Amino acid sequence: MSDRPAAPVTPDGRYMVVRGRLWRRSDPGLSPEARERLVRDLMSARRSVRAALAADDAEGLAQARRAVNDAKVGLGERGPVWWDDGAPDLNRRMAHNSLYADWFAALEGPAS
Repeated sequence: MSDRPAAPVTPDGRYMVVRGRLWRRSDPGLSPEARERLVRDLMSARRSVRAALAADDAEGLAQARRAVNDAKVGLGERGPVWWDDGAPDLNRRMAHNSLYADWFAALEGPAS
């Protein structure tokens, strides 16, 4: 197990915060089987990216990166949002400049 603390998750469960940046989480509505398959696809695609980089294979790299994107879209981490309340997608935005600014500031504690 890692000694690294878990990334904080926004109160609505849509994002996790890594180094102050919001990253969209997977769609909680996915079945466990679909999630498992997509995560397997994602990990395989990431290994293919690494192999293509090591081999200096531009075409293989482009294919592998498309596969990574396809898996992330399937998981709901990219592409259309998985929620239906009309809230904007804040993926990759800085938490302190978002609708979550007050929540995030409370996590960081009082200013020193």
